[in-house]
Amino acid sequence: MTIGAEMKRVLVMGRDVDHILPMVRERGFQVVRKDPEIVITWGGDGLLLRSEHAWPGVPKLPLRNSRHGIKCAPHEIPEALDGLLDGRFAPTSHLKVEAVVGDVTRTGLNDVIVHNAAPTSAVRYRIWIDGVELGHELVGDGVVVATPFGSTAYYRTITRGSFREGLGLAFNNSTEHVDHVVLPESAEIRIRVTRGPAALYADNQTDGHDLDVDDEVTVRRSPDRAVVLTELPG
Repeated sequence: MTIGAEMKRVLVMGRDVDHILPMVRERGFQVVRKDPEIVITWGGDGLLLRSEHAWPGVPKLPLRNSRHGIKCAPHEIPEALDGLLDGRFAPTSHLKVEAVVGDVTRTGLNDVIVHNAAPTSAVRYRIWIDGVELGHELVGDGVVVATPFGSTAYYRTITRGSFREGLGLAFNNSTEHVDHVVLPESAEIRIRVTRGPAALYADNQTDGHDLDVDDEVTVRRSPDRAVVLTELPG
């Protein structure tokens, strides 16, 4: 399956995109601000994450204008737009992860994070994986649950590794050594805060949700997927 000219409604997201819009229109696409069929991001990986939060599930074509965008293709803009018209891009589905506490849900393409809310104070927490407690109370800056897509981001800065399948559990700056672990995609992780202050974040969202003592966060794969367009070989 490819995605191409039959999808006409295009939203372009990023800074300094005025020079891109005429090229989009010249190829017969309709530039829109809502209800897009394709979202083109002109920036780096952070912009791709923000676009997925704004338009979840809509196919994304990430174009890089920064050396930091390892998830974004280094295409020239005209070539990428021509590739859309010619059907040279195929949708790739990516796992997302969700964290639920009470009636609050945070969903990440890269990861969800329980983090200390005060830089001068560690967070204490306990973890259960599929109902089995992982050791004892942990102390540190928090815990990251990452997807394969996100394993090259914050997860890798902690573990110095990445993975291709499942969910990755990484312990950030723990006071004692705890092995990081890659779990099956079906795993359910419960995190209980035993001493805060702490907060729950997803990806690069800035609106963290404050966590109180005894709050439990349940983390699992999301029923929703992200779709990123990748160029077909040849």
